[in-house]
Amino acid sequence: MSETLFRRQARIERRTLETAIELELDLDGGEVTAKTGVLFLDHMLDAVGRHGRLGLSVACDGDAAMDPHHTVEDVGIALGQAVRQALGDRAGIARYGHAYAPLDESLARVVIDCSGRPFLHFEAAMPEAMIGAEFASSLVEEFWRAFSVNAALTVHVDLLRGRNSHHAAEAIFKAGALALAAATRQLGDPARIPSTKGVLA
Repeated sequence: MSETLFRRQARIERRTLETAIELELDLDGGEVTAKTGVLFLDHMLDAVGRHGRLGLSVACDGDAAMDPHHTVEDVGIALGQAVRQALGDRAGIARYGHAYAPLDESLARVVIDCSGRPFLHFEAAMPEAMIGAEFASSLVEEFWRAFSVNAALTVHVDLLRGRNSHHAAEAIFKAGALALAAATRQLGDPARIPSTKGVLA
């Protein structure tokens, strides 16, 4: 079915002593903007929005000048919460999605189940400890764990090959975006919950 059955949107405001985040999400498309104070994270969020065919606006004011960790994790939490809210009872969606994405020598695979059961398997030996001067490669896993848990998704991330951590991370984010778009797409029956249990929770 080519047309969206209903709009699936969410707005999240998350405030802690470390970050203040305002995030708006439309699973069915729109403009993409990201201003988090962490340039590489902005780059990855732009990839998620564009390749996931999302409407996404993220603004974060935090302590990234000290260390990007809190910003990356908290944005992952907020985006996960937004996806969970926008999906509602998850009726009418495909539920499962998978995608491969290359970036030059790097190749990543991400598989997503909108199961209602939070789980992340992350098998990605990043080839370099840092991406640029300030973004630790380990933050890629932190983002996806925070996102998966708060979206209540089962997510398997595998970096199949890569020699450059920037390329590897970008391949992971793009594959994740494509898999999310596939898993959350609407199939045409808004009353059908794709589970033998009758509930995705």
